[in-house]
Amino acid sequence: MKSVLLALGILVVIGFVVLAGGCSSYNHLNTLKQQTDKSWADVQNVYQRRADLIPNLVKTVEGAANFEKSTLTEVIQARQQVTKIQIDPNSAPTDPETLKRFQQTQDGLSSALSRLLVVSEKYPELKATESFQGLQVQLEGTENRIAVERKNFNDAVGAYDTAVNSMPARLYAGAFGFQPKPYFTAREGSDLPPPVNFNFGATPAPAK
Repeated sequence: MKSVLLALGILVVIGFVVLAGGCSSYNHLNTLKQQTDKSWADVQNVYQRRADLIPNLVKTVEGAANFEKSTLTEVIQARQQVTKIQIDPNSAPTDPETLKRFQQTQDGLSSALSRLLVVSEKYPELKATESFQGLQVQLEGTENRIAVERKNFNDAVGAYDTAVNSMPARLYAGAFGFQPKPYFTAREGSDLPPPVNFNFGATPAPAK
């Protein structure tokens, strides 16, 4: 009889330890997940701010005489692609491919905007307008903010993924529905300096 009671007592203690460990792990993982989701919402907000600025930018640029329409069309089309990618703004994605598609469309818009701003250097009358200057400052500030929020998101994901894959939380994470989340990655070619050409409109020298 004593041995049965002892065994039951041991099982109760083990059950209590497992339950306490599970609760502690859940609370910790949930806190980190909330931080990750908040960082994702911040990322979405700054990207949306950029998308909201573009219609005004397009309208301003369209007013410039003989502006290169192909460059403007690239920006419009890139913005359309961005708006087609719908991801829950309040929950960071767990599927790497989903985040990859989101990042590709946003990077495409970044590239199109960069080309537009470079081309605008050829139009002093456009650069001199107050509305264009204001939009350019807002876009530059938004791009900087995007970089900051993406870093904050990656930091939050790093802390969350580390916790998900660490003991003892790893024993409970799957059962509680906590899955690792993907990171933003560097844009292809971002390690290379952009080409600079100040000879706008100049005829290239013939090949020798």
